[in-house]
Amino acid sequence: MPDAPAIPVERARAAFLEACALDVTTPKPGNVSIRSPGHGMQAAQFLASADASLDALFARGARVGQRILDAVTRTRAAVGCNTNLGIVLLVAPLAAALDEAGARPVSEEAWRAAAGDVLSRLDVEDARLAYRAIALANPGGLGDAPEQSVHAPPTIGLRDAMRLASERDSIARQYANGFADLFDTGLAAYREASARARDAAPEIANQIANEIAMLNVFLAFLGGWPDSHIVRKHGLPLAQSVTLVAREQHARWRQTRAAPRRPASDAQLDAWDDELKARAINPGTSADLAVATLFIARCVEGSG
Repeated sequence: MPDAPAIPVERARAAFLEACALDVTTPKPGNVSIRSPGHGMQAAQFLASADASLDALFARGARVGQRILDAVTRTRAAVGCNTNLGIVLLVAPLAAALDEAGARPVSEEAWRAAAGDVLSRLDVEDARLAYRAIALANPGGLGDAPEQSVHAPPTIGLRDAMRLASERDSIARQYANGFADLFDTGLAAYREASARARDAAPEIANQIANEIAMLNVFLAFLGGWPDSHIVRKHGLPLAQSVTLVAREQHARWRQTRAAPRRPASDAQLDAWDDELKARAINPGTSADLAVATLFIARCVEGSG
């Protein structure tokens, strides 16, 4: 098998913006989209946040903690609220791993290994900077913990701090397990949906295929385990009930897709979206994981 090509920074930056755009062009139950605002936010704020955070996340040579703090600071200045903290926390180490690879060939496996190396080197300074970012974003309940709370100076490295939170927060778990959920669950769902869409209709437009893939990844995460954001806001029992519904909806949606259609055309998912937003239930962590997965997928595909 020939070596994988390099993933240039220009491709990575474009892939990040593509993934963030798909986040709001794809209607996902409980999440903000162009067609369905919610939770006091509009799709335009998410697009502005992606633009605002781009340079910070892909700042060549910057440490992970600095990327996180600068991205959140610029986002806050642009939109005045927390729209992308989870995305920033996930993408910063992945971008740093690509940064280190430079012009060397980067396969999916090599990128995953490089990200693990980046995570292993995260230190107290990275934790200090990331804690400042989390406090600035001010997400309800995130960072409140009996050990290494973001409201006190850290005494351990960022990865170790994330490990302490990994059992209750899915984004922290990616720091602990080397992004296993993204590279395994996420990419598998992405590829399955992309292949099914194009096999059913080879002429399908890329945008529609990508929206189908984004929704499939999101539902795979939401149906895989309780969404951390819902747990923090509403408690574990309600989050578990949403997970069960997501599994049912995901299975139904996959079975009824004899021909590709835009995700927006699914009436049952639209009704569930309305219900979740009426109850102020936002599966935000599942969306963050989906965006990071699409970022990886678009980078890998675009480098071929």
